[in-house]
Amino acid sequence: MQHAPTTVRHLLRRGDFRRLLLTRLSSQFGDGVFQAALAGTVLFNPQSAADPIDVAAGFAVLLLPYSLVGPFAGVWLDRWSRRQVLLVANVVRAVLVLAVAALVLAAVQGVGFYVAGLLVFSVNRFVLSALSAALPHTTDEPSLVSANALSTTAGAIASVLGGGAAIGATELIGRGPGGYATLAVASAVPYLGASAIVSGFRRPHLGPDHLTLAATVSARDVLHGMLAGARHVAAHPPATAVLSVMAVHRVFYGLLTLMTLLLYRNTFTDGSSLFPGGLAGLAEVLAAGATGTLLAAAVTPAAVRRWGKAAWVVGMLVLAAAGQLVLGGLFEPPAVVAAVLTLGFVAQGIKICVDTTLQEAVEDDFRGRVFSVYDTLFNVFFVVALLAGAFLLPASGISWPLLVVIGAGYLLTAVVFARWARGQAQRAEHPPLALTRANATS
Repeated sequence: MQHAPTTVRHLLRRGDFRRLLLTRLSSQFGDGVFQAALAGTVLFNPQSAADPIDVAAGFAVLLLPYSLVGPFAGVWLDRWSRRQVLLVANVVRAVLVLAVAALVLAAVQGVGFYVAGLLVFSVNRFVLSALSAALPHTTDEPSLVSANALSTTAGAIASVLGGGAAIGATELIGRGPGGYATLAVASAVPYLGASAIVSGFRRPHLGPDHLTLAATVSARDVLHGMLAGARHVAAHPPATAVLSVMAVHRVFYGLLTLMTLLLYRNTFTDGSSLFPGGLAGLAEVLAAGATGTLLAAAVTPAAVRRWGKAAWVVGMLVLAAAGQLVLGGLFEPPAVVAAVLTLGFVAQGIKICVDTTLQEAVEDDFRGRVFSVYDTLFNVFFVVALLAGAFLLPASGISWPLLVVIGAGYLLTAVVFARWARGQAQRAEHPPLALTRANATS
């Protein structure tokens, strides 16, 4: 039996895959620029608070409400042309960031500022979910692991590069309201570029396979659609299992994120020229995470082919526990950079396997809803962890007990998932007697 090629070279020969990848790269580069503008405006503003609760509350205000958009996005993505969603959503984001820039320039804080940022992130739900749901239409099933490794990793790297370019630009344009407003305006350019790139697809090319032309979606449609999506996931144990692993991982990831922000905001204020503190140190941390993400993209496809997705996820969870306990526990800038590199590797290795499992296990007519729920859980658990960490962490960000809890949690998750995967393998080798008889008589 001849298998389809699964190499990156094979993927890049496909024009539709290249076009979707370029759409993602342009869009997520813009995300990086915009997020850097927000981070500079809020987190590293000398007039803003450095208390853990205030930092977590800022994330919650921006992330939790827009997660409510997820269910609507999912239903629409299974009814509308995903090509149109990507085209229009990026244009809308380009317009919205101009409003955010005006508020930054006017030094407006509070409700108005957060609502404007919230609208940008809300539209982002459609973009990221549509990109994931559309990916199987630009490749074949044997190549999905490699396709996810390349596209999601390249997107993450593009976001980091956008943020890094924006932080570097502040050295030229300044770090006041005018500089951060300029960055917000600049993020509109790659958003419009993404819209132009995706316009090259024909409307039906990215799915859904059975297009519905309904222009409106009622609350009842959303409820019924989400219930149908939930039943679809529940009927596919691999999808349920990987979503559970991702939810637990995001809790620990959120706690570690808040810890890192507090360390660089309040503890690593001086640092050395090689490992600086403050915003420059945080940029170095982002670069380390991007490096880990890139390494995971290079290693994961071959590792999955050799050991399988389940074994690789277990290995990633164990590595996360060891990396955070051994490296992060030193609470020194070089060790934190190394710990973040490890965590970036782990996070991307797990995400590639989760995305691929969902794309394989879920039917195309449900992918929009499933990926939107996935995206919502991805952010809700992250914010819940931030809020919990706000009460558990001191302002310095240094907490050995919490780090031990995170390490133990990763190990426990690895054990539970390994037992589930072993049970699935045994059932596949020795199916129930009734099922065997049914197959024999059919």
